[in-house]
Amino acid sequence: MIIGLTGGIGSGKSTIARLIQEQGYPVFDTDTEAKRLIVEDAELRAELVALLGADVYEGNVYRRDIAAQRIFADPALREQVNAAVHPAVARAIKSRTDRVLFVECAILFESGFDRLCNLTVAVTAPRDIRIRRVMNRDNADERQVIARMDAQMSDERRSELADIVICNDGTETLPALLRQMFMALGLPLLDK
Repeated sequence: MIIGLTGGIGSGKSTIARLIQEQGYPVFDTDTEAKRLIVEDAELRAELVALLGADVYEGNVYRRDIAAQRIFADPALREQVNAAVHPAVARAIKSRTDRVLFVECAILFESGFDRLCNLTVAVTAPRDIRIRRVMNRDNADERQVIARMDAQMSDERRSELADIVICNDGTETLPALLRQMFMALGLPLLDK
């Protein structure tokens, strides 16, 4: 069973993912895996060189600064890069043989990775709480955080699309939220 785990910036998605791992369940972090594939997957690397230029790699180092400058200056190029990276990540997800696999992905629905999942979970939190969390975590000012949040899918839309919604607003402890989620998924807590 593949379970998609998503949530906007500051929702607590990554914290929930860490707790899931502590339970002994595997969590496939799409951001980490994409970074690995960009360097190690020869087919993807060739596609990125064709799109972004050979100077986007220095040996086995992917020059994110060069890539970002080009991608963010050209929305069509950004779409092409995503069209190369997302299938590579999808192949990596499909290659997993875990009985239960959680797929952590901020852009689960936007990327289409939700179509690989049997169930999806959205971690949400009120906007003001998310802003405070990110300001504290990243030492960022409020305008920067709001701009990042506004660039993402809204919690409301994520909640409409998800099978299960977990509200991480601080009224419940994280272990209690984890128990609720596992009950909704029909999975046992492993008490590790």
